[in-house]
Amino acid sequence: MKVLIKNGRVIDPLNEVDGKMDVLINNGKIADMDKELEAGENVRVIDAKGKIVCPGFIDMHVHLRDPGYLYKEEIASGTRAAAAGGFTTVCCMPNTKPVVDNAAVAAYVRQIAARTGIINVLPIGAITREQKGEQLTEMADLIAAGCIAVSDDGKPVEKAEIMRNALEYAKMFDLPVLSHCEDLSLSRDGQMHEGYYSTIYGLKGIPAAAEEIMAERDIILARLTGGHVHICHISSQGTVDLIRKAKAEGIRVTCEVTPHHLTMTDEALGTYDANTKVNPPLRSAEHIQALLAGIKDGTIDCIATDHAPHELESKDCEFNLASFGISGLETAVPLIMSLLDKEFDMYRMVQLFTAGPARVLGLNKGSIGIGDIADITILDPDKIKTVDPDNFYSKGRNTPFGGRQLKGWPWMTIVNGKIVAEDGRIIEE
Repeated sequence: MKVLIKNGRVIDPLNEVDGKMDVLINNGKIADMDKELEAGENVRVIDAKGKIVCPGFIDMHVHLRDPGYLYKEEIASGTRAAAAGGFTTVCCMPNTKPVVDNAAVAAYVRQIAARTGIINVLPIGAITREQKGEQLTEMADLIAAGCIAVSDDGKPVEKAEIMRNALEYAKMFDLPVLSHCEDLSLSRDGQMHEGYYSTIYGLKGIPAAAEEIMAERDIILARLTGGHVHICHISSQGTVDLIRKAKAEGIRVTCEVTPHHLTMTDEALGTYDANTKVNPPLRSAEHIQALLAGIKDGTIDCIATDHAPHELESKDCEFNLASFGISGLETAVPLIMSLLDKEFDMYRMVQLFTAGPARVLGLNKGSIGIGDIADITILDPDKIKTVDPDNFYSKGRNTPFGGRQLKGWPWMTIVNGKIVAEDGRIIEE
């Protein structure tokens, strides 16, 4: 069946499109785009008046927990959470059990995603075997099995020699190396950002320097090797400054920021709600302002959720024993929408969720053009809804945003021409 999306504002930063336009989908692809298209026969018409029609949103940093941790999340539940949250493509991190450090495990992820997932799932392979930081993985085999990047996310690559070799090896395949920047000697046993509030709350702090030291090291190694390093979930002013300077020098460095690092400060941990415990930690207000400045001037390439779902027992315990992480797929879009006009505009937001991650990863996605696969996200900027974790599709209910009223939500998610979510509800076959 053909689908015609009418009367929406189409925003496609990759093609520099922003205006009222109709979009015709046929056989899973964009068949036509124009100001006034006729429906014709056997065409389902979707009236998107007052809505924003975008390329399908891409989340380049999620934890789907399969294999090994299915009590936290499954690919089936995680992809439904993503679809409800407006994402058509997610890239899943390799810190599973077993680790995605060989072709067999990567193939398993793709097979399960094809069987039980409802959106595009792209696996990320590990940098080192078992993420132990000692021996490089066979990156060529991982690429052949469908991996689109490598990362030891969840753990830093502590040895500079190993990271140098990883960047040199990955460069042969034009593969980005996604770096979790953390100096464990500074962050070990830390619970929150080191600063005024960590002192007041009596919690061991994690200094911003723990991130910045490793970020600078990896930037230096990218300069040395010519490889592409991508800094995951940046959270500090110093990291933004380092990346801004490196880009000006022509070093191949990109970065991402999460919605929670843009919308919550370390003051929030005063409730001792373990749902606010995340790594890197929520920082102070001056760091948030630096991150927002990095979005405005183009230093930050994309927004990624770092979706980290956990079972109740991992969070409903003593704060210092609780796991790090926030379940972020279903709240990412409205949280970023809450920043619009005050910090940046709709066009820039769409860019951060589409063209930005597509460019970082070298994906043939992130645009709406005739002939493109019809992955489309439609937003309702006026919809107001209260975050209710009990209604999440994700198994992880660990969010600090429960009960918060937000404006601007995903309205429809279309994958390969098929409507998979509408108004926050999954459309099952």
